[in-house]
Amino acid sequence: MKKHVQTVPRTRASGFGRAARTRSLPLAVLLCVLAALFAALTLPRTKARGKVRLRVMTYNVHVGLGMDKKLDLARIAEVIRRERPDLVALQEVDRGVERTGRVDQIRELARLTKMEFAFAHNLNFQGGQYGVAVLSRLPILSIDHRRYAHLREAERRGFLRVEVELKGQRINFVTTHLDYQHADNRLYEAGQLLAALRARQEAPLIVAGDFNDEPSGTTYQLMLKHFNDVWPAGGGAAEGGLTYPADKPRKRIDYIFHGGSGILVKSARVVQTLASDHLPLVAELEIERP
Repeated sequence: MKKHVQTVPRTRASGFGRAARTRSLPLAVLLCVLAALFAALTLPRTKARGKVRLRVMTYNVHVGLGMDKKLDLARIAEVIRRERPDLVALQEVDRGVERTGRVDQIRELARLTKMEFAFAHNLNFQGGQYGVAVLSRLPILSIDHRRYAHLREAERRGFLRVEVELKGQRINFVTTHLDYQHADNRLYEAGQLLAALRARQEAPLIVAGDFNDEPSGTTYQLMLKHFNDVWPAGGGAAEGGLTYPADKPRKRIDYIFHGGSGILVKSARVVQTLASDHLPLVAELEIERP
């Protein structure tokens, strides 16, 4: 006997069900995406650590006198402009001094380079002021100037610290010029510098200037206990980094040091120029933001 098999005819309803299931797939995906976005918005955000690049220079400008004995601030400014530093530590700067025509040298250098400035008056001289200064492409937020006590040198010296901000990162930058005659007095000044900066060493801190001390000297060795020298860190040869005198450099006495965590030296080099009796030193730094 042939078994009777009942067949159920396909209806439009069953076709509609397939179509409904097909159309519901994108909706499900959309709901998943919306749920993920909601979760991302409600979770606490962690700020990504970034890095900023900073180019710094130290330059003893010898009040604008070049190796040809000509006073030419425009020539000094051109050296700085060509290197495009963010911060410049300057030494031997006159303001209103008779020997340099009563010119306010740091104001003039700031005008020629289109940078902000700060000046530290360490010594009265010929009716004006003599000291160290900073040029900055970044807004200067605060200034701190200290004069050193000294053991016997007649020329009063000191340091200038400025605080700047680069893409949310605060940076302390210091310029100084130490005793050129007596090693013990130079060491005494460096000790005062370190004591004054002790509270600043947790944040990025850069100390630059004419230390009048070669790497074998006690002052350099003291600085090295607390800071890193950019010259060897930037790949400079041990016998290099010579900055004085500019025409036939024999001494490494101009330095850039850095302290604090998160600073990487990308490069360091000496700039060849006869605009002063010293050669400028330039370093490219990479600083981690918190």
